[in-house]
Amino acid sequence: MKTLRTADFDYPLPEGAIAQRPLPRGASRLLVLDHEGAERHRRVRDLPALLRAGDLLVLNDTRVIPARLFARRPGGGAMELLLVERLEPAEWEALARPAAKAREGTVLELAPGLTAEVVGRGAAGRRRLRFSEAIEPHLERLGHVPLPPYIRRADEAADRERYQTVYARRPGAVAAPTAGLHLSEELLAALAAAGIERTEITLHVGPGTFKPVVAERPDEHRMERERYEIGEGAAAAVRRARAEGRRVVAVGTTVVRALETAAAASGEVAPGAGATELFITPGFRFRVVDVLLTNFHLPRSTLLMLVAAFAGRERVLAAYAEAVTAGYRFYSYGDAMLAERRMR
Repeated sequence: MKTLRTADFDYPLPEGAIAQRPLPRGASRLLVLDHEGAERHRRVRDLPALLRAGDLLVLNDTRVIPARLFARRPGGGAMELLLVERLEPAEWEALARPAAKAREGTVLELAPGLTAEVVGRGAAGRRRLRFSEAIEPHLERLGHVPLPPYIRRADEAADRERYQTVYARRPGAVAAPTAGLHLSEELLAALAAAGIERTEITLHVGPGTFKPVVAERPDEHRMERERYEIGEGAAAAVRRARAEGRRVVAVGTTVVRALETAAAASGEVAPGAGATELFITPGFRFRVVDVLLTNFHLPRSTLLMLVAAFAGRERVLAAYAEAVTAGYRFYSYGDAMLAERRMR
């Protein structure tokens, strides 16, 4: 097998193809890749007819928090913060911009009587912040939806609901598991009526999902850690489906990474909580997932590499080229792809 280069996962994309606002749930286009490599252009609302009775749909129930905050530095300068992970009741790891101004000992004011002191440095340019009190009760009032950097507008009131899956229930993500944004309550009910089983796991999506691969070779890139949890019920549902020869359908790359991490040791999905740094590239042996619902991802990104590993690099890049030509909408608020795992 030839040595993979990051450039092997590049593709041209017009700026205008990047979706800035979402369509109604279920209305987005869906490019379907089956085992023969045929491409079919459908809509996400067609999923009940495209999946099979007995399939197990696995969803990520993480909830995006309003993690983007604005503060004032001593002297009046502005500081933008992105909360990443809570470390203690009133301490968080965060990204700060401008980072050079976030020196240890700096006290930032978020609102009258509410401050955050920079008390340490973390990996990947992060800062440890100690708030004057727990920040969570203030996030709905002070926080902003952490829209991806390629959405060239400020967050709006509608994003509070739309940049969230309808089944989001466990707060902790700073980016949405975007494949799930397509699913409405009505569509989930239609899937259930079609005999498609459903279960939920949790992976709290971190800012590393947008971290570009800048190394010349993918194997030189390091993934950022993301926390996940798989309950006993979900693990048992996956084990039953596999034992009975039913397909496991992952809604999003986050579900793939959590399930494949949990199955890495024994080949079976084990319940429990942990953290994953799994980086899936072509050549990876999938143990759990058979079908993947996913959005279209950035060139040279870890997410595109995962999809290429799952469905075949040439096949996926050809599908992306077709999607560009056909006017599909790309990235978080864009259209979707339904891919079956490449048969070896």
